[in-house]
Amino acid sequence: LVSVPACCSARYNLSVLACFGFFLLYALRVNLSVALVDMVEPNTSLAKNVTSNVCPEHSSTMNVPRNTTGEKYSWDADTQGWILGSFFYGYIITQIPGGYLASKIGGKLLLGFGIFGTSVFTLLTPLAANLGVGYLIAVRALEGLGEGVTFPAMHSMWSSWAPPLERSKLLSISYAGAQLGTVVSLPLSGLICYYMNWVYVFYIFGALGVLWWFFWMFLVSDTPETHRSISHAEREYILSSLKDQLSTQKSVPWRPMLESLPLWAIVVAHFSYNWTFYTLLTLLPTYMKEILRFDAQENGFLSALPYFGCWLCIILSGQIADYLREKQNFSTVCVRKCFTLIGMIGPAVFLVAAGFIGCNYTLAVAFVTISTTLGGFCTSGYSINHLDIAPSYAGILLGITNSFATIPGMVGPVIAKNFTHNNTVGEWQMVFYIAGSINLFGAIFFALFASGEVQDWAVSGYHLHRN
Repeated sequence: LVSVPACCSARYNLSVLACFGFFLLYALRVNLSVALVDMVEPNTSLAKNVTSNVCPEHSSTMNVPRNTTGEKYSWDADTQGWILGSFFYGYIITQIPGGYLASKIGGKLLLGFGIFGTSVFTLLTPLAANLGVGYLIAVRALEGLGEGVTFPAMHSMWSSWAPPLERSKLLSISYAGAQLGTVVSLPLSGLICYYMNWVYVFYIFGALGVLWWFFWMFLVSDTPETHRSISHAEREYILSSLKDQLSTQKSVPWRPMLESLPLWAIVVAHFSYNWTFYTLLTLLPTYMKEILRFDAQENGFLSALPYFGCWLCIILSGQIADYLREKQNFSTVCVRKCFTLIGMIGPAVFLVAAGFIGCNYTLAVAFVTISTTLGGFCTSGYSINHLDIAPSYAGILLGITNSFATIPGMVGPVIAKNFTHNNTVGEWQMVFYIAGSINLFGAIFFALFASGEVQDWAVSGYHLHRN
């Protein structure tokens, strides 16, 4: 197999365009949590806390005239919780159907229209908020439906585009866009709210999403065979590298798939990792504000820092993982297990440590940043293991694991809120302990039961051995 240069190749163009797509998806997902602060009347959400005056206030003097023309709504804390959570209720529904559809109609249309739909609903958000809270929740749930198909569709496309030894590199580039979207859109949404008006948060990102869709529909194709401008050498290189890995059978082997222990190893790891990820994403600003008395809202750059670290780590670890597999002859399963252990035990340790540093918010930001950064190793760990064990069904497998992994997004923050009624340091340490131990369990389970080989049931000749 002669490797084909990466620069300007069709497969790398696909990963860069996908990177922009996931960048926009995450920008569209997190922009509401920033804008919501400006959409709510100031007196409705602030219940003053008496017990949490452990740490001194950090005074911040910002004398910039703030734009206050945006409409304000009187939504209480519970309503805001429903608005923020409604996304996941749509998101969880389309995971498995998304993977199944992608294997039938191809990932290009599914991913393209998933992002296009999400962008259109984002453009409608200000209108929905004006019509009433029910409309806003419905629009957010519909955005979740649109985003739910995107990861399984992308996994499904990579099953016919990514040569096995370039998997970590290509997938880490495309999925790192999600972290970058969080990094850029958190501070940017804050600035847009501050200087313009919160409605522009939705208009600007929504319009960019529609623009991206035109490029995607024009430049991308489902398989190397159907690509307009791919070089003959690259097409042959990709197809020959995948020839023993793909199945030609039309029916999905559901039963052996669901009985497969390596698949459950990914489910447990994915669930555990997302528990910590979502707990942090939704509750970090609260912790900084209520316990450390430090307003993350006024400092969007600090809340974006952890995701910037994670983005860097994803890109680098993808390169390292493939280097170890190709040049150092490490087995795939060894690389996946090591990267998952680093990417789950590291964050657990630093997250628990963040609960014990008192009022030192520099250290708090540092620990949370290190915790989230190390999590980036998981992208080259369990996160792309679906493609190792069953390339033909990678989209469906990701749909299955992501369905389980969406539950922490719905449950984690609710449980954490229940633990922190009085906002004491002890209560928050409990939240961090729970997240840390779930992470630890997921890492150990994956290390025991994961596999790096294509499973028997995932290759076309499978039924012949059984009968």
